[in-house]
Amino acid sequence: MAGKASRSSPLGSDLTDPGGLLASPLRLLSGTIVWVAAVFVVATIGYTLAGWPLGDAAYMVLLTIFSVGYGEVRPIDSTFLRLWTTLTIVLGCTGMIVLTGALVQVFNQYQFRRLLGLDRMQSDIDRLNAHTLICGFGRIGVQLAKALTEARHPFVVIERDLAKANAARAAGYLTLLGEATNEDTLKTAGIVRARVLACVLPDDAANVFITLSARNLNPAVQIIARGEAPSTESKLFHAGADKVVLPTHIGAERITELILFPATESMLGDIREVGSIKRNLNDFGLDLEVVTAGERGALTGQTVGEAERRGNGAFFIVQIDRAGGQSIQHPGEDVRIEPGDLILLVVRGSRLSAGAIFNAPQRPQRHGRMFIG
Repeated sequence: MAGKASRSSPLGSDLTDPGGLLASPLRLLSGTIVWVAAVFVVATIGYTLAGWPLGDAAYMVLLTIFSVGYGEVRPIDSTFLRLWTTLTIVLGCTGMIVLTGALVQVFNQYQFRRLLGLDRMQSDIDRLNAHTLICGFGRIGVQLAKALTEARHPFVVIERDLAKANAARAAGYLTLLGEATNEDTLKTAGIVRARVLACVLPDDAANVFITLSARNLNPAVQIIARGEAPSTESKLFHAGADKVVLPTHIGAERITELILFPATESMLGDIREVGSIKRNLNDFGLDLEVVTAGERGALTGQTVGEAERRGNGAFFIVQIDRAGGQSIQHPGEDVRIEPGDLILLVVRGSRLSAGAIFNAPQRPQRHGRMFIG
């Protein structure tokens, strides 16, 4: 399960980002060490070229760049030695000042890491395996995090906005404040060990870029990406997404379902096991819906067998509740659908097409030369 989050300040967030503030002092420290070492070697060579023994030359350079001031090892009695010593002082002492500052920065920032609990947070992330990465803590990311927490599935939230990252931390989620488009951030979140990556940012370009990066870092990870524009769907699939979710399309489809299946909520809403049943059915590409047989509906008056044949495998009728209170479970093919019946369907494929069949008006029946509606 997701552990405690961290980062209550911008400083804290950058400490866990390999491209953030922590990396800068480390790069500065390593670069300054190389600089000081180069000055030491070159200055020593210069003194040896002036005829000094190697030991005296190295000792002289060491005293100079550390500004100890013990005195000159040998007389500086030539123009070359004076110029060489001046350059050694300027370059060496400047390097030592920068080196001291870099050491202080690194020490302070590692102290901050311990104070903010960032090391523990990173340790928690490093222990995760087969977890999920949630890129974005907006409306969809919040609901996804809640659902995964209830399911006790481990996950890490990656959020670039400080306020949203703090909200995720306050909720108790493992959270990285950083750009999910940055490969280093994905690596820090454990992309190479992750089972699923959910790209739910409201930015199609960012989701495409994250998908490309994640697929490159972990070819086996399952990528579920969000798309705002319908035209983005093909781009996300081309970038390596396994599944693409279009929230706008889903919202419109859900409203259409409520229009076509108005009885579903009232009939199934209070059944505690329905959620689990529907999830299990979804694994097989099936779903549960309830329709009402209208007074002049296309299938009203038809038998169950005739209705299922007309649906051409789109649905199966598993229960009929009559207006008088009678409930017929697993109705046979010869049971006739009556006006006002609540019909529980197991739907395969498009739920909208099943609803359209039941909501279509009756076809007029021809008797001789006459049509009877």
